[in-house]
Amino acid sequence: MALIELGVVALDCPDPASLADFYADVLGWQAGGEDDWYEVVGPDGRKLAFQQVENYRPPRWPGQDVPQQLHLDFDVRTADIEEAERKVLGLGAKLVWHDEGKRDFRVYLDPVGHPFCLCMK
Repeated sequence: MALIELGVVALDCPDPASLADFYADVLGWQAGGEDDWYEVVGPDGRKLAFQQVENYRPPRWPGQDVPQQLHLDFDVRTADIEEAERKVLGLGAKLVWHDEGKRDFRVYLDPVGHPFCLCMK
């Protein structure tokens, strides 16, 4: 075991339960928590957390007026990219960048404005 290991990545949001449910549905993981802190946990123990903040301001991707500060990349088999896109859009994501096959990723915003990518592998 390393001296220091990554424990969890936490995203600020106005409603942690709702955003945790979004990512739990995207990943097929389990969501849980209470009040101002929720987590989604994968079968291998990886975690993604969501914390409530007052006066939340979503990032304005791709500009820097309200910078993204981080984004999440999710790997998807190239053959499954269209199905994966339908899934995240159906869950409330918004497609904000796609260059018609010239690159191997697409950029979306989650329901509260955090950018994330579906990366073809």
